[in-house]
Amino acid sequence: MPAEPTVPAMRSDTIKKGDARAGHRSLLRATGVGEGDWDKPFIAICNSHVDIIPGHVHLQEVGNYVKECVRAAGGVPFLFNTIGVDDGIAMGHNGMKYSLPSREIIADSVETMIEGHRFDGMICIPNCDKIVPGMFMGAMRVNVPTIFVSGGPMEAGKTEDGKPIDLIDAFIAGAKRQNGQISAEELDAIEKAACPTCGSCSGMFTANSMNCLAEAIGMALPGNGTILATSADRKRLYRDAATRIVAMAKDYGKKGIGHGLLPREIATSTAFDNAMVLDMAMGGSTNTVLHILAIAYEAGVAFTLDRINELSKLTPNICKVAPSSNYHIEDVARAGGIHAILGEIARGKPGLLDLACSTVTGKTLGENIAEYDVRGKLANATAKLLTKVRPGGERTTVAWSVPAVSDAANSQVAGVALLDAEGEDEVPIETDGFDPFDVIRPVDRAYSSEGGLTVLKGNLAPEGAIVKTAGVDPKMMVFTGPAVIFESEEDAYNGIVFDKVKAGDVVVIRGEGPKGGPGMQEMLAPTTAIKGVGLGDRCALVTDGRFSGGTAGASIGHVSPEAAVGGPIALIQPGDLIAINIPAGTLEVKVSDEELAARKLNWKKPTPRFTKGYLGKYASMATSAHTGAILKWD
Repeated sequence: MPAEPTVPAMRSDTIKKGDARAGHRSLLRATGVGEGDWDKPFIAICNSHVDIIPGHVHLQEVGNYVKECVRAAGGVPFLFNTIGVDDGIAMGHNGMKYSLPSREIIADSVETMIEGHRFDGMICIPNCDKIVPGMFMGAMRVNVPTIFVSGGPMEAGKTEDGKPIDLIDAFIAGAKRQNGQISAEELDAIEKAACPTCGSCSGMFTANSMNCLAEAIGMALPGNGTILATSADRKRLYRDAATRIVAMAKDYGKKGIGHGLLPREIATSTAFDNAMVLDMAMGGSTNTVLHILAIAYEAGVAFTLDRINELSKLTPNICKVAPSSNYHIEDVARAGGIHAILGEIARGKPGLLDLACSTVTGKTLGENIAEYDVRGKLANATAKLLTKVRPGGERTTVAWSVPAVSDAANSQVAGVALLDAEGEDEVPIETDGFDPFDVIRPVDRAYSSEGGLTVLKGNLAPEGAIVKTAGVDPKMMVFTGPAVIFESEEDAYNGIVFDKVKAGDVVVIRGEGPKGGPGMQEMLAPTTAIKGVGLGDRCALVTDGRFSGGTAGASIGHVSPEAAVGGPIALIQPGDLIAINIPAGTLEVKVSDEELAARKLNWKKPTPRFTKGYLGKYASMATSAHTGAILKWD
């Protein structure tokens, strides 16, 4: 009589239990699965190690360490890798067209691996730009227990005189050199100093913004976004993530849907609100808007630009990081990290954050803040020690080259505990001129009463556009000027560098949206060129493309609908007056509705730039930025 089929207790039982799975088990044994592993959860480790991205060059070692930690925690680890595109290296040429589309490949890869092999849980190890949201989107689709634990941020560079610099300084210096403003020797010195270590680039650019938002949304452990890639303190995060994911997978095997800690159970509408409140508070990248909209879509959550704008109006901007200041992520870590920002918002704007939201720690967001906000009364010893993490100051591509502080000798932890017992709750006073209360300000000393991002609408952007308000010079908040139009990002860069743009102009770059680009190229080259030729506070830029997280200035992107589908940006003519009013939230072209309608009648849909290969396929399905540039094919 044939054996009764086994009822799965874990997803992975589908591929490892029952007589019918003898062939499956035979294959699994060939991968190293042992006789004691069949009742353990199978854990996928989704790594993004690629050698050409500094944020990922060190992740092979990280992935192998996480694998060891999962095994030690009682799980069976299986490591796989995704692709990645380095936005900085892809910048300014056709390679950038592949950056945003790579997000979809990564999401599809995660879905394919998890569903094809019936894993019980997943640890995601992303670090840069499209890789973080791509893994997030995949995690929302498969909805198995998942923890994000990034590779960590890069140390800031230092010039010979000790000034902190980063990748954006290198781009600006390149434009200055082309424009004859600096010498070859000056350019060489900046270029060699700007990116000193492995890790995601050191400012509040897209990668670091997304890694920080992962903490607020509840999918990453405290410290994920700010502990430096070079610090051995990240090992604690990896160990904790491994222990936690095995426990979550076992609980999921017992309880199934309703487990309470699945990605779609954590990433609720209020969790997305929390993430965007953090983004507004710290003046994050405009790209986070694009990605949060796409992640929410995959999570089945209705989340819109209008909701983001509502939150911006309610959220004070209390933290400015490069490119909006001279501070870098290492300074945010030293000031207390993301939970110090969340703590200041919770104290200064009660009710704005939903503190009851679940997180992968097994505790609520409010409980995490209580433990990890070093400015609160209940902060734990580890949180306080993590403010002592410092850059190593040595060029390296190796993870964990700087000794840990959180795993210091027991006497050090005991010493912090003793200070707690004696009632010394305050953050220690710094003695080297560093002011943590300037890096992360209390609400009553906010840079502005509203958030670091603003949604603009008007006859030029009926479905919306986005600007990083935190990076805009005050005198550029209201600005009107004639349009100087470029039909590609490359033409715009050359036009700016070679004096086709003057003070008072509005640079318009169109045909670079998700469908038109295709791929919605980042405009870091034109925006840094504007700074490089001395027009940073004297002209604006408007585009249906997007910006690097390193962009600052009056740079308005994500104009929707995009030019490729006949949006109003396609109808602008040279010299049309463009009126920008950021406080009022408007973006207008000073042309009558009748004239725009007449121009629309004469508009012809442009011939697609790509009709074959991945970009041809992507362009045929891409939607405008106000939807998160998601793909639709029905």
